[in-house]
Amino acid sequence: MATMESLIGLVNRIQRACTSLGDYGGDQQAFSSLWDALPSVAVVGGQSSGKSSVLESIVGRDFLPRGSGCPQYLMRPFPDSMSLGIVTRRPLVLQLQHTEEGQEEYAEFGHLPKKRFTDYFVNLTLIDLPGLTKVAVEGQPDSVVEDIENMVRSYVEKPNCIILAISPANQDIATSDAIKLSRDVDPSGERTFGVLTKLDLMDKGTNALEVLEGRSYRLQLPWVGIVNRSQADINKHVDMMAARRNEREYFATSPDYSHLASRMGSEYLAKLLSGHLESVIRARIPSITSLINKSIDELESELDHLGRPVAVDAGAQLYTILELCRAFDKIFKEHLDGGRPGGDRIYGVFDNQLPAALKKLPFDRHLSLQNVKRIVSEADGYQPHLIAPEQGYRRLIEGSLNYFRGPAEATVDAVHFVLKELVRKSIGECQELRRFPSLQSTIAAATSEALERFRAEGKKTAIRLVDMEASYLTVEFFRRLPQEIERAANPGGNPRVNPRDNPRENPRDGSGAEAVTLDRYGDGHFRRIGSNVSSYVNMVSENLKNTIPKAVVHCQVKEAKQNLLSYFYTHIGKREGKQLGDLLDEDPTLMEKRQQMAKRLELYKKARDEVDSVSWVR
Repeated sequence: MATMESLIGLVNRIQRACTSLGDYGGDQQAFSSLWDALPSVAVVGGQSSGKSSVLESIVGRDFLPRGSGCPQYLMRPFPDSMSLGIVTRRPLVLQLQHTEEGQEEYAEFGHLPKKRFTDYFVNLTLIDLPGLTKVAVEGQPDSVVEDIENMVRSYVEKPNCIILAISPANQDIATSDAIKLSRDVDPSGERTFGVLTKLDLMDKGTNALEVLEGRSYRLQLPWVGIVNRSQADINKHVDMMAARRNEREYFATSPDYSHLASRMGSEYLAKLLSGHLESVIRARIPSITSLINKSIDELESELDHLGRPVAVDAGAQLYTILELCRAFDKIFKEHLDGGRPGGDRIYGVFDNQLPAALKKLPFDRHLSLQNVKRIVSEADGYQPHLIAPEQGYRRLIEGSLNYFRGPAEATVDAVHFVLKELVRKSIGECQELRRFPSLQSTIAAATSEALERFRAEGKKTAIRLVDMEASYLTVEFFRRLPQEIERAANPGGNPRVNPRDNPRENPRDGSGAEAVTLDRYGDGHFRRIGSNVSSYVNMVSENLKNTIPKAVVHCQVKEAKQNLLSYFYTHIGKREGKQLGDLLDEDPTLMEKRQQMAKRLELYKKARDEVDSVSWVR
């Protein structure tokens, strides 16, 4: 069975570990805050409500500063402009551990881990919050009232926080700052203890029984009355032990409160708080354990993504670099092969951009009647062609095929830019590479150089395909042309008739075979030439639409898959140890992040061990 001391001691140890590793709670944590999951007691009250005196009474020692102008000793103060006239300027965490008999009693502050304050008792964790105020005094910013309330509220609104609401008895409870705030954050009153101070300063003939007995304002937890040392007692250096005796005597002899004496006073409050805290801790242990295990899994997973610390010897560094390169190369291939998005854009170039570019080529202008006449006439020279203008055909075809160079080169460039973008994405998606910006830059430069070589080879091959079409024309295509012409001139398929045998067909009326001969030098003849060349160019266009993608894939995509880092691999092995170390120079931000996460993982594992070390009631 877990004892009260072991339970509260467990939480105290975990809180100390949190403090040492920078977990103070709040929403700024990258991971779940263990501090926020731990039960604690927060002391809330207005300025001069007696908060500090209550704390000292519970602790049993005089150790807190009083009045304005006291030394600043807290962990992270407000700006100086906010601290004037405020003694407790920031939440102060007090962890009180009762030592075994014969051992020295001491207390430690999280911000002063090596300095011990001795002679404390009772197992308890208390958070002393700055006093609530209604008006900013001279020297304080106008926002100080709201700033203090927001900070106090951020602590007491947490469901694991037990609220110790301090209210002076000589003021109307309806105006109590502490009760007002606790009612906002704990409307059911199930985690609020009401504490009335300054009972001895009430006007004669009055008492606070209505409040202490829960009739004026009911809480699920008890109200407790406290009688603190007066300022005269403090000035006379009356110690806390004497003050406690005086407090016990006050309640025992008071005609108003003697029937409540056993449930009044700072000693009773300390034991009450300690016992309640123990029960809350016991109830919260399962959720704390669950949070610890979940956080350990998250941290270990994140550290796996960040990677292990870099080795120091050259061999291990080279192995690390090659492993990182392979990880990048694997992601790049997944993009090309469809495992990740992006590779389909290459097919888009072949299926959309290339056909669209081919359709936009200016063949209509190049094969216009006027241009065909000019090119054929220039090709004939002083001797017009007799049967077919072969030289004119060749010049028209060669001029047309030159237009295919543009789409061929554009296709190579488009695929090149897709590959570059996939390299950039792959480097960014490679978790292991994020640690090493220098290696990222080196791989990016090496891949860019390789892709440029592949592009040059791709352009050379694609242009070569165009030149090959121009170097040797498809003869069979032109051998069919005379037959087609004859069929056009003689649709019925009848044999040629001698004009002398048919006087109706004679040169004078421009009909018959001689009319076809004369047409060889007319507009219809040149239109037919342009049409024939256009048909041939369309055939070549269909061929190139299929062969250019083959060349691009062979020279660029396939090479990128197989040899993107081959040149880099060849030269990386020749580097010296310092050069390898420079490539593995981590981003300082990531190094710091890994260190912080490793510390936090250490915290959670330590907390898990602490929880496991306590014997729980099953």
